[in-house]
Amino acid sequence: MGWYADNSGDRRFDSLAVWNELRDWSKYTQRLFDNSCRTHPAGKKQPNAWGLYDMHGNVWEWCQDWEGDYASGSVTDPTGPSSGADRVGRGGCWGDYSRGCRSADRGSRTPGDRDGGLGFRLARTH
Repeated sequence: MGWYADNSGDRRFDSLAVWNELRDWSKYTQRLFDNSCRTHPAGKKQPNAWGLYDMHGNVWEWCQDWEGDYASGSVTDPTGPSSGADRVGRGGCWGDYSRGCRSADRGSRTPGDRDGGLGFRLARTH
């Protein structure tokens, strides 16, 4: 239901096998570009159960949370620390392999970071 390295290019791509072969980020990235892997317009895959499109893959989504540990114990809708140096990104992007393209997958980025695999979600409520 999302765009990731194996389906975001012109041909089928086995990103995990390519990564395991190369083990070099610049060479892996070049292989992605050679296959024309890229972002895609929103809404081209099926929506999830709540009618939201592109929750996994396509671009990492900036989150409000600062990067850090969650509180211990069982928590519904946890939030991270109230301040920090890096913000959380979720969901993976077009250059990741499938296991990284899920909303539970968190990464951290410095707020000034910009690249073609990072974005944010605009949502409209009725």
